[in-house]
Amino acid sequence: MEQATLSPTDFSSVVTAITSAFGDPTRREIYLFARASEAGVTASEVATQFDLHANVARHHLDKLTGGGYLEVAVARGGTGAGRPSKRYTATTKGDHLDLPVRHDDVLITLLGRALELLPRDQAEAMAEEVGMEYGRLMAQRLGEGVDRNQSIQAILQTVADALTAQGFAAHAERRNNELRIVSEHCPFGDAVMANPVICAVDRGMMKGMVAELHGGDATIALESSKPMGDDVCITSLEA
Repeated sequence: MEQATLSPTDFSSVVTAITSAFGDPTRREIYLFARASEAGVTASEVATQFDLHANVARHHLDKLTGGGYLEVAVARGGTGAGRPSKRYTATTKGDHLDLPVRHDDVLITLLGRALELLPRDQAEAMAEEVGMEYGRLMAQRLGEGVDRNQSIQAILQTVADALTAQGFAAHAERRNNELRIVSEHCPFGDAVMANPVICAVDRGMMKGMVAELHGGDATIALESSKPMGDDVCITSLEA
């Protein structure tokens, strides 16, 4: 029997789906953790295992469920009281996937060490420039599905969704007439705590995406970050 081949569009869709599900190192580890448990896992168990906020753990589990790699069952306790418990178990969809542990942490640490060799202002400028280039590329990959005539707030939500797919667990919000992106998780991990200059990369990604989708320059200001001792990273936008 002749094996069916994927069209370029179908192949792109498959790659996008797998990248969205497993592009984040923590999400890959969560999937392997769930796959190793016959009884499945809960968001609370994942949060404890990987030292994550419960919302971040739930975000990763929902991403894997949306990709078809996990399935979720809802069950109440024996008394019938309390909030239903969701338990996530692995499906057979990912059985053929080879998901070795990647060395992203090594590469990010290397990036941080390299940036340390430069004066801080030069390191931040270079990190932001790289982020902008990548942000523009991310926006271009969104294709024609994005309405570039929509409001800046709607575009900012598109940017937040794209960042979430990269592991930032981000959302857009308006507070006191100010547009902001709040990121509850940083895919750079502990490396960013030792090298806060890496934060300039995701700031550049936001600038690049907004510039590509909205046009013109945008002023992105960092209001809070985990290296500064905050629970979440918040950036404000002026466009």
